[in-house]
Amino acid sequence: MQISSKAFGSCSRCENLFNKIEGSGGLYLWFPVSHILNKVISALAKTDLECLLLEEGRCLYVMLNGTAREKFNETAQSVLTNQELKETKVLWMREQEQPKLGDFSRITSLDFFINLSQSNWLLDLMSQERLTTHFQPIVHCSDTSKIFAYEALLRGIDERGNLIPPGKLFSQAESAGIIFQLDALARTRAIREAKTHDIEELLFINFSPTSVYDPATCLRRTVQAIDESGIPHSNIVFEVAESQHPPDIAHLIKILKFYRDAGFLIALDDFGSGSSNLNLMHQLRPDFIKLDMQLIRNVHQDYYKALITEKMLEIAGGLEIKTVAEGVETVEELEWVRERGASFVQGYLIAKPASPPIKVTRNIGGVEPVAVSV
Repeated sequence: MQISSKAFGSCSRCENLFNKIEGSGGLYLWFPVSHILNKVISALAKTDLECLLLEEGRCLYVMLNGTAREKFNETAQSVLTNQELKETKVLWMREQEQPKLGDFSRITSLDFFINLSQSNWLLDLMSQERLTTHFQPIVHCSDTSKIFAYEALLRGIDERGNLIPPGKLFSQAESAGIIFQLDALARTRAIREAKTHDIEELLFINFSPTSVYDPATCLRRTVQAIDESGIPHSNIVFEVAESQHPPDIAHLIKILKFYRDAGFLIALDDFGSGSSNLNLMHQLRPDFIKLDMQLIRNVHQDYYKALITEKMLEIAGGLEIKTVAEGVETVEELEWVRERGASFVQGYLIAKPASPPIKVTRNIGGVEPVAVSV
């Protein structure tokens, strides 16, 4: 069954960015217990920050003008534990505005407030869509001159035009609670740029399971972008990282069922990095598994890695699941996985991620690859 984007609703959480926390204003704080309040008041007394006790001592109001917000954040993080930061509730109000009833729906944790206020650079980057996609080829193991697919990999672009690695983007987005929006932007950007570069091979796209609350709404924009690009659904492979699967495996299965019903393929990424590999393989029934690069690194020299990887390849082959050996950097690693029946390989030995995508022109078998831009 092919599901059209018209069948999906919209998700405001995935598509709308938070407002930046900037300028002058005040922060209302409610503490779970009095001793946390006392710790904060004692710490603020050693600074020039102004604060006021309200509601008979149950609420603390801190005026944050100019650079005071950064000083307050540093002070709070220095005296409160991570758990106390999460349990303390706050409401940010611009200038001297008094909270109205509707404002209390914006109450969040102090931990979230601090992380979001430190994420203005990321919010600017996302609102201006200073994002790009690099593509890394996945080639046939038996003949590395034949490209089977490309993996789409997100990169940020700073104000000077320099690339920002995905790890920095996603770690900040996770802490600031905007992983939903960044993940959705990454998917749609990958699809648009794949169309721009006329990629006809399969396209592997990463997604974070924790960024999808309800597939019918959270994935609407992704499916719409694919439909508008004209890329066949059967050419899209969605990757879920084995190391990042959510505790609710039933929810993940629900997401993957949606993808499959829409005609997409599924890959289990970072296979071998976690502790529940075989169980996930059974529960998720992926079309592909991507063997984690830490398993592949020097696999030809490590007996334990070799035995584990060999059995994984054997099991996948028996279940007719295609395998991708990730992070292949040496000819010896390539030859090892080739001899043991890996379907495809990916790594710096073949080509680094690039934009425009790289076309591999020579089969590797003790010979260095030659790569040119498409």
